[in-house]
Amino acid sequence: MISKERFDDIVESFTRTIAQHTSRRSFLARLGVVAGGTALLPLLPVDRRGMGGGNVAHAIEKQGWTPQTVDESACNYWRHCSLDGQICNCCGGGLTACPPGTTLSPSSWVASCVNPDDGESYLIAYRDCCGKTICPRCGCYNTQGVLPMYRPEFSSDIIWCFGVEGSSYHCTMQPIVGKG
Repeated sequence: MISKERFDDIVESFTRTIAQHTSRRSFLARLGVVAGGTALLPLLPVDRRGMGGGNVAHAIEKQGWTPQTVDESACNYWRHCSLDGQICNCCGGGLTACPPGTTLSPSSWVASCVNPDDGESYLIAYRDCCGKTICPRCGCYNTQGVLPMYRPEFSSDIIWCFGVEGSSYHCTMQPIVGKG
C-alpha cells in the first residue's frame, strides 16, 4: 500500500511535469475538444442491422413483428414495417397510388424493410396522400427502423403534406425506391 506522503509526491510530480510541458490555453482547448466530443457522441448514427445473428428478417421477428406478403391492407404487410398512419389500400388507393381526390406530397420519409419471400431489404419511400380528411380505416403504427427526430428524413412522426394544395393528411402509400 502506498503511504499518503508517497501518493502526494507522485501526484505533485505528475502535475508539475504536465504544467511544465503545456500551457493553460492548450490545456483548455484540449479539455473543450474532449467535452464537445463527449456531448456529440449520442448523435452518431448506430447500425442496428446486426441485432439477431446477422439475419435482419429474424431480428425483426424477434422484436414481435412478423411480416407477410399476402394481404396488402394488413398492418403486418412487409412494406408497412415503418408506416405510421393510414394504409392507402383501404382508402381507395394502393401501394403506389393515391386515392382519387387526393394529392401526392412532394416529400417523404424512408425506411428499409425486409421482404420475407426473398430475404432482401428494400428502401421504401412513405409518401402521404393529402387533401381529404383522414381515412378512418386501416390505421397502422409500426416503428421498425424509425430513427429519432434529429434525422427528420427518416421520421414517421411528421405529416408530410406541406407543399400541396390541401394540407390535410388522408393516407400513406409505400413505393419501393431501391434495394437496400
